[in-house]
Amino acid sequence: MDFRQLRSFLEVVRRGGFTQAAATLHISQSAVSKQVAQLEQNLGVTLLDRQGSHLHLTAAGHAVKQRAEHMLRLRDDLLHELDDLHQLTRGELRLGLPMMGGNELFANLFAEYRQRYPNVQIQLSEGGTLAVEQAILDGELELGGSLTPSDPQFDFQPFCDEPLDALLPADHPLAGNQQVNLGELANTPFLLYQRSFVLNDRLLQACRRYGFTPREAGRSGQADFLAALVAAGLGVVLLPSVVARALVRPGVIRLRLSEPADLRWDIVFIWRRGAYLSPPARAWLRLLHERPGRL
Repeated sequence: MDFRQLRSFLEVVRRGGFTQAAATLHISQSAVSKQVAQLEQNLGVTLLDRQGSHLHLTAAGHAVKQRAEHMLRLRDDLLHELDDLHQLTRGELRLGLPMMGGNELFANLFAEYRQRYPNVQIQLSEGGTLAVEQAILDGELELGGSLTPSDPQFDFQPFCDEPLDALLPADHPLAGNQQVNLGELANTPFLLYQRSFVLNDRLLQACRRYGFTPREAGRSGQADFLAALVAAGLGVVLLPSVVARALVRPGVIRLRLSEPADLRWDIVFIWRRGAYLSPPARAWLRLLHERPGRL
């Protein structure tokens, strides 16, 4: 039994004969007769009582007619829904974003996406790389912005590769410099990110290469709060350059981090390797490709 058999059977019933059904379906009468016969054979019942030129539904035919109409409506509804998704006239984008850089990197992208696809619902969450990765593996998110993953469970598309800047209190001994290397900050307390931020691990590994373990002065996932703590004199924070530039304020000095050169904020958008990406998700990736960050 297939949909062609069901549709041929219904057209025969609606039109009152095989010839009329064949004209409606634009196939030969013999093809219609064969499909109805195959349907009866597959079901093991007689659907039509053929009395001369007249056709009457059997009891089984009445039951199959009702179910077939319902099945074909469901099929048509599904095809229409899939077409709507393909045309992005409906759908949902389940997206995770880094907690930093939203205003600077993503606000305009969201505005553009909304303008292009006004009927796509956006389910947005923010978090550190580890939280975003876990949400994708759990199926809560389809795409997520994170640092470049080393886990082979993920595929990704590059988006942004930013150097880091140091925000220092204005009275810090190095405040008059144009740049600073990580080793010069060994005696300064560090303001760190939440533990779900992979950038924390990269920073701690870099500090160990320079022969010190940073003294922790506080943690937060909010870049503006970290900058306020710097202004209060609590320590230094390393932030992506695009974020740090927007946080300079009285009492805060921004220096370029010259070394190590490989300590960067390399944002990519990840998804579970081999997973099906919905049309809204593929549309987001196309938009990123058109308007990349600072790669």
